[in-house]
Amino acid sequence: MKLSEGEPEIRIGLIDGPVGAHPDLVGARSQTLLGGASINCQNINSLACQHGTFITGILCSRRGSQAPGICPNCTILVRPIFCEEMYGNPPCPEVTTEELARTICETVDAGVNTINLSLGLANTALIDYPDLEAAIAYAMGKGVLLVAAAGNQGNLGPLPLFKHPWTIPVIACDARGQIAHGSNLGLSVGRSGLIAPGVNVTSTAPETGFTSMSGTSVAAPFVTGEIALLQSLFPRQSAAQIRRAILRPGVRRGSVCPPLLDAWESWQFLSDQTG
Repeated sequence: MKLSEGEPEIRIGLIDGPVGAHPDLVGARSQTLLGGASINCQNINSLACQHGTFITGILCSRRGSQAPGICPNCTILVRPIFCEEMYGNPPCPEVTTEELARTICETVDAGVNTINLSLGLANTALIDYPDLEAAIAYAMGKGVLLVAAAGNQGNLGPLPLFKHPWTIPVIACDARGQIAHGSNLGLSVGRSGLIAPGVNVTSTAPETGFTSMSGTSVAAPFVTGEIALLQSLFPRQSAAQIRRAILRPGVRRGSVCPPLLDAWESWQFLSDQTG
């Protein structure tokens, strides 16, 4: 973060809730995508609005804010997918695999570099989801990285969103690097995931306040933001090379538990690659 605040040409797709107004988000390069709801919250008390505003603050609040503000100069393309009603089918803020697959493709076509998925699926049954697999493969073919929250159900085993190896699943940890209780683990998480801060993180709340949240959805944008900074600092590197750097190729991986995010090590790896 000392080396860069990000570059406007680096575009993050944020598939989440709408974003509420906040003084520390003034000046953020936020845009909405066609096909989504309004980028602005209709109900600032809704979980969707609270969540979307919180994740946006992690990524692009101004530097010096109580929120992390990892890459405030990057462009955030918000694709609201969470409903703002208190009840729904599926319940807010979960989404269906069909809706998520369609939204991923729309966001890829908008020209983003990375997509952040701090969300849960309505159906986590261990069955194949060909539409979702196809959408992730489409993103891979276009060189768009996918970062996704691993979920907070405390499951150990296969997870449908992470079957495709291109997805980078993220689990949460506390300030000491200890894995947060409830983070989902599995072979796909251990193979291509990371651990990032996700316990009692402070970020923006709609209007003027701040709040704290915990969970893997909080951890995911730390990885997304770091990817955006690496893409800003190494614009000639391919998505595959950025992905390789963020996943720490020099670290031996366990069967179900991934290594910690290490921004400086990833920067050093790319520096060595570029001479």
